[in-house]
Amino acid sequence: MQNPKPDTSQLGTLPRWIFMSRWLQAPLYIGLIAAQALYVWQFWRELMHLIAEMTANNITEAQIMLIVLGLIDVVMISNLLVMVIVGGWETFVSRLDLQNHPDQPEWLSHVNAGVLKVKLATAIIGISSIHLLQTFINAAKLEEKTMMWQTIIHLTFVMSAVAIAYTEKLTQSTPRSHRPGAVAGDTQTDH
Repeated sequence: MQNPKPDTSQLGTLPRWIFMSRWLQAPLYIGLIAAQALYVWQFWRELMHLIAEMTANNITEAQIMLIVLGLIDVVMISNLLVMVIVGGWETFVSRLDLQNHPDQPEWLSHVNAGVLKVKLATAIIGISSIHLLQTFINAAKLEEKTMMWQTIIHLTFVMSAVAIAYTEKLTQSTPRSHRPGAVAGDTQTDH
């Protein structure tokens, strides 16, 4: 059963304009779609570079691994973009009404701002892990200071993601009656 469209005719002029201002984000999401198209182009350039190097027979296993890690990095960033575009649109702009669509991503059915933050943080950790792996493969060519700082930055991402996830868990386990704007007596938690 579909949710009926809310009646916004009761809203005053200022609240209606404030509510409509969410559409100012639409060009931002369209820009992210354009950025994703650039990542697709970058992926194919890197793949063609790998194929060209392989046919020339002058490539080492480490070089293949670095190029493949670069491809994985592009895919992970593209996945991050999809999460931000689809999840952000659904959360902050307008519903996509994909409930009965066979290709609806599983995670979209329970996305909210908190879940989106946790998913983004874990995606950033994945991307950072790829960069760190590339650094360690190239360790002989890099300064120890560079590797140390990349490791520290990666661990900072990990600790930040844990803190975000823990904070989100605490927020979700707080009864609604203790949250601002909650109806007294309503003790259900959001899922």
